[in-house]
Parts: sequence; C-alpha cells; structure tokens
Amino acid sequence: MLRYPLVDLSNSIRRYDELRDGLRGECGFTPRLPKAGETIHGHKFFIGFGGKGANQCIQAARLGAKVAMVSKVGKDSFGDNYIENFKNNGVSTEYVGQTDEASTGVAPITVNDEGQNAIVIIAGANLLLNSEDLEKASRVICCAKVVVCQLEIRPAITLEALKIAHKAGVKTIFNPAPAVADLDPEFYKESDVFCCNETEAEILTGIEVCNIEDAGKAGSILLEKGCGSVIITLGAEGSVLMSQGKRTPHYIPTKKVKAVDTTGAGDSFLGALAFYMAYYPCMDLEEMSRRACDIASVSVQSQGTQASYPHRAQLPQELF
Repeated sequence: MLRYPLVDLSNSIRRYDELRDGLRGECGFTPRLPKAGETIHGHKFFIGFGGKGANQCIQAARLGAKVAMVSKVGKDSFGDNYIENFKNNGVSTEYVGQTDEASTGVAPITVNDEGQNAIVIIAGANLLLNSEDLEKASRVICCAKVVVCQLEIRPAITLEALKIAHKAGVKTIFNPAPAVADLDPEFYKESDVFCCNETEAEILTGIEVCNIEDAGKAGSILLEKGCGSVIITLGAEGSVLMSQGKRTPHYIPTKKVKAVDTTGAGDSFLGALAFYMAYYPCMDLEEMSRRACDIASVSVQSQGTQASYPHRAQLPQELF
C-alpha cells in the first residue's frame, strides 16, 4: 500500500503563475490596485496554475514530500492541463476527479508594483467534491502523516475530511481561507494546527490584527475555541505562534527581502509547514514555522505563484 506523508484536501482552482507554467488562468500586473468602478492600465499579463490547496500541495512536493491531491476539476482543457501540471510536479492525481457538471474553477488576480494582490475566486467544480469522493480517498487520507484542508470546497466536505484524518490519528492543518465569520465550531477541535493570516483572523475573531500584540489577542480567542496550535501569518513581518501548552504569543520574524510578487506566499508557507510536520515530526513547531517562513520569503522574490516556489535543491541545505 502506498503511504502518502502529506495529503492535500482542497481545490484545483487556478491561481496564477508565469506563462511557462501552463497557460491556465490570469494574473495582471498594474501600478496599483484599481478602486471600485475604476479602469486602469496594466503592464504585464501571465497565465498559469494555482489555488490554495494546489499551491500548498506543489510546494510540499517540491521540497521532497510524497503528496496526493483530493479535488475535482471540470472535463475541459483547463482540467486536463491541471491534472498534467500535478503529474509534472510529482503529485498523485488518483483522487483528482473530473466532472462535466461544472467548469474548472478560476481565480483572477491583480498584482500591484509593491507585490500586493487582490483575488476573486470562482469555485466551479470544486463545489462538487462530495462525501463519496472522500470515501474513495479514505485509504490515502488515513495512511497520511499530514492532511491539509482549506475552504475552497464546501465547508461540510472540508470538515468531513478533517474528521476522517483526525479519527485515524493523522495530523491536521486547517487553513480557513476564504474565511467565513460563522465557521462551524467543530473546525477548531479538528485542527492540530490552525493557520490563518491577519485578515482571516479578524473575520474569525473580530480582532483587527495590525501588530504582534493584536495577533496574540486573536490567537488566544482561536485557542479557546479548541484548536491545538494557532499560527497567524503577518505577511512580510513573519508569523505569531501560540499553542494550548504555550499560550504566550511567540513571534517568528521573516527575512527581509525585496518582494516582487506576494501571491501565494502564504500557501508556500503552509506547504513547507506540512512538509516539516510530515518528515521532521520531532522538530518543534516553532522551528518548523521559522523554516517555513524562510522558504516563503524565497517565493516572493519572483513573479508568479507556483512558478516562484523553490525546489529543495535551490534552498540552503541547513533548512533540511
């Protein structure tokens, strides 16, 4: 029986990379993000692959993890090419289904000159992933070392996947994105690591996260809801880690680099974190988070999402 150290339960929405990465999706570069109702000129356009779960999956695979994807795409050229992209990155597609009931999901992105982005998700086939699909994938889920889930499929299916993993003793990482204010309380209890960014933390807790102190307040609320550990990512400032056994906020800075495109940096962090949890289980979560921050800081120095994700051979070997 194959044993997958990491299983990524998510979507196959096409978030966007450089042209060489597959020609599926849209990423436009502009001097600034447009205001509501405003039309402005951009200066660059790329097409490629992405999506939170897919990005996290591929970053983990590029670090050397053995990875499987559980998702659904359309029976269209986008879906065909998406499956090919997974295979080209060493990701098992045994549980990537195709349907003719919806098109492959998309997520147009606009990136400004400072590397900040705005994203609109159109879920498409992702919303058709169902309990039957999870049942078919239950073997690989239960044999995994880590399962990563997000909210780009139906929340009930995401929660079901987390429960299957937790019941089997598999470590779980939950990324509540896109965040919803009325998140089912059971999500927290099924999450060994609950990882969100500042915006998502504010939606979930009502605390505006502008600094480390704010992140600590939001993290305390999330811990009270029952998750094992909380990581709140702070973009270029790094992340804040808290856990049930150590509720004092621990700040983990990131390396200062010149950001070219921050799209998918959080997914790079999560993919790297999952890799470390699967392959370095004796490493403490603080050190895993520090190394994941270092890998994410590499990704923002190049344009594109998956195109910017480093392979293990491109990284300092002290990270491994």
